Amino acid sequence: MTSADARYALQASLFDDASFGVELGELGPTVQRRTLTAGAWVDVRPGWLTGSDELFTTLAETVPWKAERRQMYDRVVDVPRLVRFYPEGEPLPDPLLVAARDALSRYYLPELGERFATSGLCFYRDGSDSVAWHGDDTGRSRTEDTMVAILSLGAARPLLLRPRGGGHSIRYSLGHGDLLVMGGSCQRTWEHCVPKSTRPLGPRISVQFRTRGVR
Repeated sequence: MTSADARYALQASLFDDASFGVELGELGPTVQRRTLTAGAWVDVRPGWLTGSDELFTTLAETVPWKAERRQMYDRVVDVPRLVRFYPEGEPLPDPLLVAARDALSRYYLPELGERFATSGLCFYRDGSDSVAWHGDDTGRSRTEDTMVAILSLGAARPLLLRPRGGGHSIRYSLGHGDLLVMGGSCQRTWEHCVPKSTRPLGPRISVQFRTRGVR
């Protein structure tokens, strides 16, 4: 699959006006941190990228999306979303993603101690696309603190977090240029998911920036 199907076209948001340009906002005081348990935390910066619906359309139409399949018990099933991973050194599909990665690296470098290196894109076409409870704990993040920054484009979808193994969940509605960063021990002590929905929902693209050796 080389582009998004026309039926997954985004309904533009009245609050994400690109008439003044598509640009990243400031971080700093605009970032809201929530401390979780066991050394985990979450930062949120609503509307970090203004005019983000324009970037959504570009990525939906130009990224060479892949439909993956996986083994589940005794059968192979479709992964309920489209994906594309950009390893370190591979050019990103739009200069705005380079600018976002570099801005996050500059802002978080004193705390993180390294730069963001890879980018993973997920395309949630409608409410039937989802990702189950998990932590990005493959590689160094299984034993080390790290950060995963998520830039959400397109229609807002819930992202839920809960302590690993279960417990009360925290809900964020992310879309149209919102930024969420999971830090500290979050990937190994908490889990996150994007649940399915029976309600009509527009498409969303999630851009995940990670450090070297984390998936």
